[in-house]
Amino acid sequence: MFTLLIVIIVLALIFDYINGFHDAANAIATVVATKVLTPFQAVLWAAFFNFLAYWVFGLGVANTVAKTANASEINLTVILAGVVAAIIWNLITWWQGIPSSSSHTLIGGFAGAAIAHAIAMHGFSDYTIMVDNVPETRHWYNIVSWYKAGKDGGMPSGVVIIIVFIVLAPLLGALISYLISIWLLNASKKSILPKLFTIALMIASVWFVYSQMIPFDKIEKPRFESSVFWSVVFESHNIKWFLVAFIILSISTFALVFSSLNMNKADAVLKKMQLLSSAAFSLGHGGNDSQKVMGIIAAAVAVYIKTSHSDLMNLPDWLQVVLPDDDKGIKGAMPEWIPLACYSAIAIGTLSGGWKIVKTMGSKITKVTSFEGVAAETAGALTLYFTEHFKVPVSTTHTITGSIIGVGLTKRVSAVRWGVTVSLLWAWVLTIPVSGLLAAFVYYVLSLFF
Repeated sequence: MFTLLIVIIVLALIFDYINGFHDAANAIATVVATKVLTPFQAVLWAAFFNFLAYWVFGLGVANTVAKTANASEINLTVILAGVVAAIIWNLITWWQGIPSSSSHTLIGGFAGAAIAHAIAMHGFSDYTIMVDNVPETRHWYNIVSWYKAGKDGGMPSGVVIIIVFIVLAPLLGALISYLISIWLLNASKKSILPKLFTIALMIASVWFVYSQMIPFDKIEKPRFESSVFWSVVFESHNIKWFLVAFIILSISTFALVFSSLNMNKADAVLKKMQLLSSAAFSLGHGGNDSQKVMGIIAAAVAVYIKTSHSDLMNLPDWLQVVLPDDDKGIKGAMPEWIPLACYSAIAIGTLSGGWKIVKTMGSKITKVTSFEGVAAETAGALTLYFTEHFKVPVSTTHTITGSIIGVGLTKRVSAVRWGVTVSLLWAWVLTIPVSGLLAAFVYYVLSLFF
């Protein structure tokens, strides 16, 4: 059983690596298309910020993914089948140049294998399990966490919410990029109203970000015990909001001087800003996608501990994993090697590049200039930061595609190549069910040997 756990961890990190080069185009397509960076420089830039996300983001998305299926009712074969199916589907879509969602592939595979396990164990009949010494009647589909209401009116979780964000994430990205584009287009005119709007936006952004800061006395594990200031500054939650403020204030500063620049100077500044926007998106990409693999590894270790009937306190430090349980007030715990390994794997994968999908993302959806690249990447980054804040695992692919579409709509509806976009939508819709069915098949095959 321990060997199976090691195999799952290795395959999960391989998936993370594949995720890196599969989704590399998300962050670098526009900077390559606008010739701000060469392809090699772009992947190096994106890989660096993928890894840097290790110090920026928490474990909210990882916890959500880890609880996709009920860990008390599955075994390691379920997780292995989900990871294998996700790798297969990711490689197929990468080979075909289809920017599908690695996130939804992994979640679909995990859920599909779990359902197959429930049917194999209990058929389609009801069954009873003991939860805290209380018998509960379950159905075969209850093995997956489909929907759970948010605590104290917070954001609900579950596979249904993830499916909803297949639509909401690209729509949100499109809306934000459209609004940023309209804002900057108006800022390019010699009028006082856009400048007043920009100043008001700067003030509102600073106020909002300040209201989101976690003070020193509420930080669970300060990074600098001897310094209140640096502990607050380098708290991962606070860093994320500092970045949001920095992004908005940077674009606002440009908006204030846009009307005084000629076309060549404006384009030169926008190309430099693309470095900022692509870096911001790469941070979001690393933080969002690496956490999904962390969740799978954490779930695998938790299942291993349960099925081997091991005492957590007697296990080595690297296996000290506790899945969170809001109902019982249990906070999750994860050894540092898991996030470090996951962020390293996705960064190395990004460094390997994904040129087939770069072409689709950088030119086939709509022609992208520096102006549009800044708007799209900024919108994508902000969307990822906000969804991560609410612990919702979304697709970076869907998000940036929606952002590019939103930019194209500012020119005219026909500027978006809707034939390509419709093909992408089909890939998005099919990813979770196809991954789930593939994982179910893999599970039944693996069950013959384990």
